[in-house]
Amino acid sequence: MARGDRIARAYQQLRELIVWGRLAPGSRVIESDIAERLGVSRTPVRSALHRLQQEGYIVGVGRGSEQRLTVAPLTQDDARDLFAIIGAIEGLAAQHAAGQPRPGRAALVAKLRQLNRALEQAAEATRPDPLRIFDLDTSFHRSYVEAGAGLRLLALHDAIKPQAERYVRLYTSALVDEIARSVEEHEKIVEQIQAGSAEGAWRAVQRNWRNAAARLSRVIHALGERGSW
Repeated sequence: MARGDRIARAYQQLRELIVWGRLAPGSRVIESDIAERLGVSRTPVRSALHRLQQEGYIVGVGRGSEQRLTVAPLTQDDARDLFAIIGAIEGLAAQHAAGQPRPGRAALVAKLRQLNRALEQAAEATRPDPLRIFDLDTSFHRSYVEAGAGLRLLALHDAIKPQAERYVRLYTSALVDEIARSVEEHEKIVEQIQAGSAEGAWRAVQRNWRNAAARLSRVIHALGERGSW
């Protein structure tokens, strides 16, 4: 395997461990331990950790040779900033999606409504499955992003969205009762895309992410931040 491929694989594996919470927020990250866990040398791990630190998944505590790497904590302030950034990126994508020709918009609207109905049904189940709810919500947002975003927006979305997913995965069980509100907000997004209103789609996405941030903030306030000392 080429060096670049080894680094990319180590990066993907490490990011997945962090996003899924298998490397807990605030936990110490030791290069040699990670290399052993992934079954690779320390060189690709070092490069992967550097990239993850640049993207905000890993933070450094201290300076110079005394610096320790830890998994980024989950905090109120970080969640607010992340959700605002994602709202801006997805709002632009929704604008572009709403500006597509009518046949393309019609197909996208049908897909979004199908996903939103499935999300509503999953939340209303006798025993809601948080992972299924998470996957359906993610698919809903990703569908209009892929339909409207160019390569640059997609790259930004791919880099930043998993950081927000850390919060949603950890706190998703406490957010299940709020899904009905998300479903209503999703429908507003669909309506604006269907109408071909770029401005309306942008506003609807912004509102959804702003409200999502407020809902998450209440949950974090109740359950506490993670990995913040």
